[in-house]
Parts: sequence; C-alpha cells; structure tokens
Amino acid sequence: MLSERQNKILKLIVEKYIKNPVPVGSKVISKTINCSSATVRNEMGELEKQGLLEKTHTSSGRVPSEAGYRYYVDNLMELKKMNGEDMLKLQMVFRNQQLALSDVITKSLQVISDMMNYTTVVLGSKSHENLLKKVEVIPIDDENLTVIIVTDKGHVEHKTIKLKDVSLEEVEKTVSLINNLITGTPIDEVGKKLEFEIKPIIGNYVKQHEQLYNVFYHVFTDFTNQEINVMGRNKMLEQPEFSTNIEKIKNVFNKLDEKEILSNIEEDDDNNIKVYIGNENNIDSDVTVIQTKFKKGNEEGTIAIIGPKRMEYDRVVGLLDYMKKNIER
Repeated sequence: MLSERQNKILKLIVEKYIKNPVPVGSKVISKTINCSSATVRNEMGELEKQGLLEKTHTSSGRVPSEAGYRYYVDNLMELKKMNGEDMLKLQMVFRNQQLALSDVITKSLQVISDMMNYTTVVLGSKSHENLLKKVEVIPIDDENLTVIIVTDKGHVEHKTIKLKDVSLEEVEKTVSLINNLITGTPIDEVGKKLEFEIKPIIGNYVKQHEQLYNVFYHVFTDFTNQEINVMGRNKMLEQPEFSTNIEKIKNVFNKLDEKEILSNIEEDDDNNIKVYIGNENNIDSDVTVIQTKFKKGNEEGTIAIIGPKRMEYDRVVGLLDYMKKNIER
C-alpha cells in the first residue's frame, strides 16, 4: 500500500507526464504539494523501487512505468467530466435521426479521434434485423463485374468479382434466383440459405453453376463477417513517442491493418469499460487500448480507443462511457 503522500506524488507525475512527455522532477512536485524537494525525491525513489516510476538516462526526473499507469487507473484516476464543446460535437451526431446506428457509431468515433488525436476502432457484427433487400450486378468488362448488396436498412456493400467463361446471362439468372428465394432473409442467415436452398437447385438453371455459386457464396460470406472500421490511423504519428521512431510506428500500423489482431479486441465478454495498458493488450506493448461493448436490440459490437501508454485515461473513459450510454438508450 502506498502512503497518502506517495499517492499524491504518483498521481501528479502521471498526469503531468500525460500532458507533457518530459520527465517530472522533484521541484515541480514539491511546489504543488507544499513539500521539500528532498522529501519528494525520497518518495520518488520509493515509488521507483516499487516499480511504479522509471528514471530516464537523460534526466533526473521520473516517468510512469507500465505498472505505474495501471496503479493510477485502478486507484487514483478521477473521471473527467466532458466539456461543453466535446459534448456538443457528439450530440450533433447522436441527434441526427437520418443516420443508421452503424453510421452514428462510426461518425462519433471519428469525432473522438479528431478531438483526442488517438486511433479509434469499431467492431460490429451484422444485425439479425438487417434483411437482404436485393442483389444487383454491374458488368465492368468481359470477366469482371461488381456485385451490389442492399439491405432493408439502406446498408449497401459492393465487391468486384472475376468470372471466366461465364456469360452475363448466366450471372443474371443466378442473381434472379437469389433475389427470388432469399430476399427478406436476415443478413447473418444468408450463407445458410445459399448452401441449403440455392446450391441444390442452381444446376437446374445455369450451366456454370459451381463457379457462380462459389463466387456469390464468398461475396456474402465477406459481407456478413464482422465489420472492422479503423478511424484516425495516422493520429499515431502526432504522438511524440511514435513520431520520431519509424520502426515503432511501422509496427503499430501493421498491427492496425491485421483484421485477426483487431478482432481479438472484443474477446473479453465483460460489458464494462476495460483498460489494457502496454503488454496487457494484444496490439502492441507501446500502446493502450480502452474499450467497451455495446448492445442495442440485436445489434452489438465493441468500440475502442487506441493511443500511447501516455494516454488521457480520465478523459477517454468518460468519452467511451458517454458513447455507450447514448448508443444503448
């Protein structure tokens, strides 16, 4: 257990370092807590022995360690109330009745990314309430065409596919078969319907049925898989700890491009806001991931904010809490 004075000193060091990534010295702290520099130095030495602070080679000041950030989040952090400007920006998105829920979430996270200079991520599964409205195809040339999928909620996806030695007439017959038999099916059930209702009979209508079935099956599988949207990927470049280290930022960027890594963000079933600092997350030991799940009706997913370990934890947790409440109300 830390003493009251040690708690004050650690809290001040973490919050000062978050605002300005410069090692914090005893003189700065002593002025704030009305204590001598020698006393503060002794306390800082104790906090360093306990692994909560680290000393850099370039300064006599200290910086928070990963354990120090964790102790701060668990024991010392006080949630920061949203200021009027931040709230107004988010309210404008949430009050827009013309936006679908998925668009509200994406736009809100874009606003937060711009406000905080952090990367934001939303992982969502296709809603059972999204029904297939229609499938269309647009020829590009002899071998390539674009498949357009439209849901009853106005969600539109398109994908370019390649077909060899298949006439446009055969493609249109397949599309007509899909539209006649599975329109109105929940998006997350389309794959099953294709397999059990289209596959057994498609050979009666089109010659190149195997190639056509496989292509459309993969189109729908891609569409119904988990959605992952990353906003503000380049915001990492604006953080001092990344801007001068090319290898570090390349590594983080590569992780943000890997869907398998990002999809693991939502592994925790807990519905609360979770903070994963450095080695606690599966993205990178140099970043912090703060996340929470949301659920409204049959739509659910995970929203996350990714930034340096020197993150404004008190503000980010407050923003995610505000988002979660507005999504679910």
